[in-house]
This record gives sequence, structure tokens and C-alpha cells, in this order.
Amino acid sequence: MEEGKRQKQVAAVISEELNDIFRRLNLNMIDGGMVSISSVKLTPDLLESRIYVSMYKVQDENAALKKIEYNSWEIKKELASRIKNQVRRMPILKFYLDDTLDHVFKMEELFKQINEEQRPPTPEGE
Repeated sequence: MEEGKRQKQVAAVISEELNDIFRRLNLNMIDGGMVSISSVKLTPDLLESRIYVSMYKVQDENAALKKIEYNSWEIKKELASRIKNQVRRMPILKFYLDDTLDHVFKMEELFKQINEEQRPPTPEGE
């Protein structure tokens, strides 16, 4: 189902504010890696949000996600104070690991392998 205009607007506001909150709470750097909000998806009634967290060079991604979930009450409290004038009710925050970067790297490796296999052998005299 296509996202509505209001869903996209509220999701953009939540994404921007969450990135700022993550910086303030020092959740943007975990285990020597970078953490950021890659996207936010809202249900049509704006009561539940799926927050996709992207991690770059984080040693243990599951532990980092648990740390974010552990701080979710403080995150939600601060987010509520920031967006209280834009929404009637504060949406439930659910954090998910965004693994699209992993898929991109795997696809690039596969394409490299395919290109190397299809490359014609070079004559030995050259």
C-alpha cells in the first residue's frame, strides 16, 4: 500500500529528530562504529513507527540494537517533547536493523565474481 502524504511528513520529522536525539545521547557512535536512522515507516493511523537503524563498522550489531532498545524510553520521551505539536498521539517506536548495506556489499562481490569468470583468458605471450 502506498504511503500517504501525512505519513511521509511525520516520518521525515521523526527521522530528523531521532538522528539529533541519537547524537545528543551518544548513540550515534557505538563500539567504534557509526549508527544512524536510515528510514522511518509509519502505519496509516500514525500510531506505530518502524525505525530502521543503519550501522557501519559496528562490532556487534545485535548488542548495539539492544542498547538502543534499552534507551528507547528516554528516546521516546525526548521525541515526544519535540514533536508534540505535530502529532496527536506519540507513535510506538520499534527499532529494526537495516541490513541493506550488507546486501549491497554482497551483490557487489557477486558481480565482481561474475565479471572475473566471464572475462576471456588472456594469451600467455602478452
